[in-house]
Amino acid sequence: MRPVSVIRRGLTILTPGLAAVLLLAAPAAAATAGSPPSSMASLGDSITRGFNACGFYVDCPSRSFSTGGYAPVNSQATRITAKNSALAGHVFNDAKSGAVAADTPGQAATAVSQHVQYVTILIGGNDACTSSEATMTSVAAFRASIDRTLATLKAGVPAARVELISIPDVKRLWAAGKGNLGALSAWGLFGICQSMLANPTSTAPADEARRDRVRQRVVDYNGQLAQACAAYGANCAYDGGAVFGYPFTLAQISAWDYFHPNTTGQQVLAELSYVNGFNW
Repeated sequence: MRPVSVIRRGLTILTPGLAAVLLLAAPAAAATAGSPPSSMASLGDSITRGFNACGFYVDCPSRSFSTGGYAPVNSQATRITAKNSALAGHVFNDAKSGAVAADTPGQAATAVSQHVQYVTILIGGNDACTSSEATMTSVAAFRASIDRTLATLKAGVPAARVELISIPDVKRLWAAGKGNLGALSAWGLFGICQSMLANPTSTAPADEARRDRVRQRVVDYNGQLAQACAAYGANCAYDGGAVFGYPFTLAQISAWDYFHPNTTGQQVLAELSYVNGFNW
């Protein structure tokens, strides 16, 4: 996600919330996973870059849920390398902090130039988390960008497998942090996700309705991800809404911005996206 508008079965410990999500979101593409890939790339925004997971307002790609190498995160790349050592040295993080869906076709072109066999895509947080509700990306524009991204991959690396990961539920974050003074301070000071987080303590009907509309936009984006993946064919897996449905807590969010996943949050993302993707 945008760093200064700012965002966020293999785990050593499974939390009750994670266990519940695993029961609800089975790995849809496991039957067609095939052999573990020998190369991979990640597309997306600051979540995939590991922003704020290891330092103050910096990217921490080593802690990325997708392509990071930091052992406690147990990223997708770490899990796949344990099954296919050829992946080592062929892992690329092509995401960019601040990216929106319209940026992912360019990221996909980079992945094509790297001749990868597997691609993860987590994008859309910055399309919904904007300065105001009026500036959110339309559902049609979001889908068009996803379609261009997938078309680029299919044309350039047609045999590659692609996982589309659902966008987290930012209203859950609001609910978790609305009573925390640190979160309220950070959200206001840095102008974080004002489409959702403006007037965070307000119970006025207008503010409650706005939050519901922003959440619905994320739901709509995720619906488009599912449809686009189905249209792509057997080489695409959607996580079934597992990341959207997971009840992230403040303990899994950076205490610097109360928006991006910290190391523990990245660990949860790695688990959810891996188990509910191809799950090699």
